[in-house]
Amino acid sequence: MDTRNMDDTDERLMRRPRYAGVEIRKSAGATYTPAALADFVAQQMLRVATLPRRGSIRVLDPAAGDGALLDALITALPATLRKRLQVRGYDIDQPALAQANERLRRDHPDVDILLEQADFLDVVSRPPNGTPTRRFDLVIANPPYVRTQIMGAQQAQELARQFGLTGRVDLYYPFLLGISRVLGEDGVAGVITSNRFMSTRSGQAVRRELLSRFRVTQVWDMGDSKPFGAAVLPAVLLARGAKPDGTADAAIGFSSLYETREPATAEAADALSALAAGDDEVAGLADGRRFRVRHGVLDHGDTTEGVWRLASVAGEHWLATVAAHTWATFRHIGKIRVGVKSTADKVFIRDDWDGLPDGRPELLRPLITRHAARRFKADMSPAPSRRREILYPHVVVNGRREAADLGLCPNARAYLERHRDTLEARSYLIAAGRRWYELWVPQDPAAWSAPKLVFPDISEKPVFWMDTEGGVVNGECYWLQCQREHEEDLLWLALAVANSSFIEAFYDHRFNNKLYAGRRRFITQYVEQFPLPDPARRESAEAAALARQIHERLPGDDAERLARELDARIWTLFGLAPPAGRS
Repeated sequence: MDTRNMDDTDERLMRRPRYAGVEIRKSAGATYTPAALADFVAQQMLRVATLPRRGSIRVLDPAAGDGALLDALITALPATLRKRLQVRGYDIDQPALAQANERLRRDHPDVDILLEQADFLDVVSRPPNGTPTRRFDLVIANPPYVRTQIMGAQQAQELARQFGLTGRVDLYYPFLLGISRVLGEDGVAGVITSNRFMSTRSGQAVRRELLSRFRVTQVWDMGDSKPFGAAVLPAVLLARGAKPDGTADAAIGFSSLYETREPATAEAADALSALAAGDDEVAGLADGRRFRVRHGVLDHGDTTEGVWRLASVAGEHWLATVAAHTWATFRHIGKIRVGVKSTADKVFIRDDWDGLPDGRPELLRPLITRHAARRFKADMSPAPSRRREILYPHVVVNGRREAADLGLCPNARAYLERHRDTLEARSYLIAAGRRWYELWVPQDPAAWSAPKLVFPDISEKPVFWMDTEGGVVNGECYWLQCQREHEEDLLWLALAVANSSFIEAFYDHRFNNKLYAGRRRFITQYVEQFPLPDPARRESAEAAALARQIHERLPGDDAERLARELDARIWTLFGLAPPAGRS
């Protein structure tokens, strides 16, 4: 490779890996960028790029891996421009770089290419003279997806400080922001990322910085198209460098691709080709998969930190109709909480308490887990996996939560003492001034006895049920309870709305945060925005009453019939007609 054109920034690259001992592999360790996706990104970049008419054309891949992206981009450029290319690639994985060198030397022997074993983040966090140099015309990247838990807290905090991030930091967050420091004003970046940052609270700072440091032009949410053959939901961002005056370009295009069971209205050779279908069409593939294609513009609400979602004319009209028939949201009922977290489940949660040598411990309570999940009413079958109990060492004294007095609970005390070493190993709990036998997140012991809406955090369709048995909700589920007396009917109305096919459509219009295999995330920041119709309307009261009847009659065919009737009523409560054939 020709190294004559290396500049000062190139030479400053540090040879030591920042993340010693951490295996950084793209796509959650599964594979590097597939050729079809690399070609797609390269073609989209060149479709909008305005390249220099003379002199060098600077190209960068900050996480080059096996060279697939650089190979695709160079190949997509006209042959007349390749002789002016200066291609730079950086990665800390030496075997991958060796593979990339061999590949690019074979495919593009006459191009000026330099690949360095170095950490791109060191370059952008410590630029010469403290001033970043915006100098690349084309940046193509698939940054590594490494979560905070793998990086380690200290390294994550360092990155957060350097790049102005908050909350949990995925490694691709600083990569995205680092690219903005080396992209020329007229340059174009095409970046493959996880789509998580678009909708999570930890992605707020990234969303804000992307919109301020780039002129984002197009977003493709590839959903569960599985180009990597793994449970990674990728997105592709196309962006120009930021203008000195900070002005942004026009509306940002947004397209999405998610698997559906609905009948196909178009055909496509593969998932990427399906993006050519029209808005709200369903593209069928030869392998039997079907994808709903959406095209619109990016909507991030009233703040640059807002959740990124696709807005289309039809979708906005749909949401406006819902808003006109909305009295309040689930947030009005009360605070949505996550279930208890012990950080020592093997000690606190069992299904064989009756067989312990010291006898059945005191302080046991029934545990509500995702295994009992069923719409309207939990499925408390006799299966052992669904009859778990939790040793809940918390009580309320004078209106305050306290650790239970084990002196009053001899069986529980004997059991916990046998596991004391395990429980005391939770040093963070001790450091917080808590007793060694407490749960890490116990929630309010007084709240469990009241009726509460419970739901798992991940499911394909909404699964909400009412608990009236005083169970303790496990940490894999969330729960909602009335914060004001005499509003229990609102909770039953919320149950009716939450289990409807209407709320599936609302979720997809408003959030559309789907995981692998079409599963949705039902977490606080979404569910608290679910709409409620006016409870004073007769139709709302009837819907709440139907939800009660279904709860009372489950299991049974009559309950299923009532659920179908209730589903249709919810649509009309929000001024909409139930769509035919939607599953």
